[in-house]
Amino acid sequence: METEETEGRTLVQVISEKYSPENFPYCRGPGVGVVIRSSPQGSPVKDRLNLPSILVLDGCGITEAGDEEEVATFCAHVVELDLSHNQLKDWGEISKILCNIPNLDFLNLSMNPLRGSNLDPGTAEAFSGLRRLVLNNTHVTWDMVHTLTRETPELEELFLCLNEYESVSLSSISYPSLRLLHITDNQLQKWVEVRKLGLIYPGLVSLILANNSLSSIHEPEDSLHRLFPNLRSINLHNSGLSRWEDIEKLNFFPKLQEVRVMGIPLLQPYTDQERRCLMVAQLPNVTVLNGSVVTDGEREDAERFFIRYHLDCPEDELPQRYHTLVARYGRLAPLAEVDLRPLCHVQVEVHFGDQTEPLALRLDQTVGDLKKQLRTVVQLPPNKIRVYYIDRQLGYALEPQEMKYGARALHSYSIRDGDEILVVPKTQ
Repeated sequence: METEETEGRTLVQVISEKYSPENFPYCRGPGVGVVIRSSPQGSPVKDRLNLPSILVLDGCGITEAGDEEEVATFCAHVVELDLSHNQLKDWGEISKILCNIPNLDFLNLSMNPLRGSNLDPGTAEAFSGLRRLVLNNTHVTWDMVHTLTRETPELEELFLCLNEYESVSLSSISYPSLRLLHITDNQLQKWVEVRKLGLIYPGLVSLILANNSLSSIHEPEDSLHRLFPNLRSINLHNSGLSRWEDIEKLNFFPKLQEVRVMGIPLLQPYTDQERRCLMVAQLPNVTVLNGSVVTDGEREDAERFFIRYHLDCPEDELPQRYHTLVARYGRLAPLAEVDLRPLCHVQVEVHFGDQTEPLALRLDQTVGDLKKQLRTVVQLPPNKIRVYYIDRQLGYALEPQEMKYGARALHSYSIRDGDEILVVPKTQ
């Protein structure tokens, strides 16, 4: 196997081996994701191979197409082809494969060593039917990307991750068919490079820019309106954004509804609640933030939080959004701070005959623990006393409540500071 992979293998060889009757028996009865294709009359492979329409051949050491007639015979019905993690270095060989798969819709070439390889314009037509193309970690040049997109007029999804791009090369023409661009894990730092994507792909609906080092969004409002006119979703996870002004700029994309922006320097000083509320309040048109739907109730709470959060800011440092929200809700007073934590300790008065003593109680104790504690006060063992609780606020309007059960926790009586404990000796 190692020798074969070193020397290279053809697509035809891999298909013949992987889907031979010995390795992939005939389907008997209903198949799961497998079709039994019928080959042309007289074909040497008639009734020999069972190939699915979604063909996964990743990591098989493929370097070339092999016999093109055999490719056409084997793959006439294939609509998705995964050739990732192979050794394809020549776009010419890839075009030989594609020109013999007429119905191909999806092609994954990730992790093939295509750096420096170019495509002859005469053979580029083989890519014309693709709608989805994955070129992650292939290090294809932008010139090659433009050549491919020029020849794929129906291309809707393009994946260019892990290609070490520090810049974007403009194309002489735009490609309006593209709806999704996945360009994560590159080295795009300046907005001037990202804005080129809007010029090249004006039809973008979703732009995935996660794990780039984009430091800011330098673009006037009217220009942003024109730059990404159809964008509905943007992912800026783990970018370098550090100013609220950059978040505000997202409001200028006219159709933006979904934003993913976590792991940025701007949000590091805030708590999770503060991050969510401040972001929701800053993005009034966004309906999905970091994968979670923003409800009407959450938005109103977040906007009110935003006003209160900025109450102590100097007037010249208040964001424009603050003034907009104050015009809607007014200048809200700070929320009263209410400590809802249960009491742990209280100070009560112990009455025993004519004797009154102050006593500090831990409310996580039980009644049995209390009786032991009272022994030093009344000088009687726990089994010789009865203990009653008196709510000071009610005084003696109600009869004292006997604390009968030794295992019951004191906090269940709702004892407060200043309440009373009455101790009486048991009668014989």
